[in-house]
Amino acid sequence: MSKSLARVEAALKEAGLETEIREMGDTRTAADAAAAVGCEVDQIAKSIIFRGEDTGHAVLFLTAGGNRVDAEKATALAGQKLGKADAALIRAETGFAIGGVAPVGHLTEIAAFIDPRLEEFDTVWAAAGTPRHVFAIAPPDLVRISGAKRGDFTA
Repeated sequence: MSKSLARVEAALKEAGLETEIREMGDTRTAADAAAAVGCEVDQIAKSIIFRGEDTGHAVLFLTAGGNRVDAEKATALAGQKLGKADAALIRAETGFAIGGVAPVGHLTEIAAFIDPRLEEFDTVWAAAGTPRHVFAIAPPDLVRISGAKRGDFTA
């Protein structure tokens, strides 16, 4: 088991959650992931990371698989201008590689926001620390363990 996957599994257990972690094949899009786990595309909780221009730190936006982050709305919600987060910043602050950023188990505390669309489902699926693993979680639990604030940031 990879260190990243183990860190996510430990964070879930520490939060008192027993959840299914599923290994998928090669999935590059939310639609691919949804097909692999057998859910709607909007049940895939995408982790979109930006760099806060004021703080220099990562800012996480958890959005439904079919939605896109609106830069202006996200900037207003974050309270600072947002820029592109490079792979080095993402790895340094989350501990995960692009494509496998989980909403939990980060190396540092990260400001996070959640798309209300995700809360319309009983279960959503999020990356489990690798591009090939996802875990199922109830949206209220996702909000609780990620510390994400609800907000309108999608296009």
